[in-house]
Amino acid sequence: MFPLNTTVATRAGSALAVTSVCGSKTDDLVKQWESEQARLRQQVVEEDTEDWQRTLEFSGLQRVGGVDLSFIKGDDVNACAQLVVLSYPDLKVLYKDSQMVTLTAPYIAGFLAFRETPFLLKALQRLKRDQPALLPQVVFVDGNGLFHYREFGLACHLGVLSGLPCVGVAKNLLQVQGVYKDEEHQSQIAALQKGGDSFPLTAASGKVLGKALRSCNKSSKPVYVSVGHRISLDTAVRLTHSCCRYRVPEPIRQADCLSREYIRKHFPAADTCCKE
Repeated sequence: MFPLNTTVATRAGSALAVTSVCGSKTDDLVKQWESEQARLRQQVVEEDTEDWQRTLEFSGLQRVGGVDLSFIKGDDVNACAQLVVLSYPDLKVLYKDSQMVTLTAPYIAGFLAFRETPFLLKALQRLKRDQPALLPQVVFVDGNGLFHYREFGLACHLGVLSGLPCVGVAKNLLQVQGVYKDEEHQSQIAALQKGGDSFPLTAASGKVLGKALRSCNKSSKPVYVSVGHRISLDTAVRLTHSCCRYRVPEPIRQADCLSREYIRKHFPAADTCCKE
């Protein structure tokens, strides 16, 4: 049974407890996961692979997916894994899959994908099995892709294992590889005048790992877009902007709202809200 008198938290929330793994077990697990990330990183495709990606208005794109997990506050094990598929360009819900899941892998910074990807992948597999005509042509992931410690975040992990084009969109800046939330970064944000404006997130090596995007005119706070798999960065940024009615792209926003709604329905005492 899941606790009833609780509120809902996102997996990134500060109130979310962290599963602890101690000592040499942690070291062994980190080495194992680093090796797996390095192996899968070689399979990431950082360029456009679909005809619709190469058109100005994404002609031929009909279905966009979004994935997210919502946790009950104070419980870092039981979560609602959500997949949603929207029509494009009108962004109407075509399909939704909400499943309560029990996470068994520990949370270790930089390895979120090992904790969450299995459940998101299963949701995509259920869709492919039951309603293959609704399989999304691209998936938006609430998290980072190449903009990551080892250039292999959740969006890359899900993309490589699913084989689908994926875009990582994070709400908060991951301070990594020489990219910091410093005065220069803040001044670059202030220079974003309108929806669609962006600036590169450049690592100390000189490689551009992602872009900060002002996603709509309604919000001055950027989102951080990076390649997951089988899409170029410029296309990922354009597509993200085209899917934004609010700050967060609609596929991710709907996945968040629906997962919270599911928890609220099954746990009436839960306090929920949606991304804007």
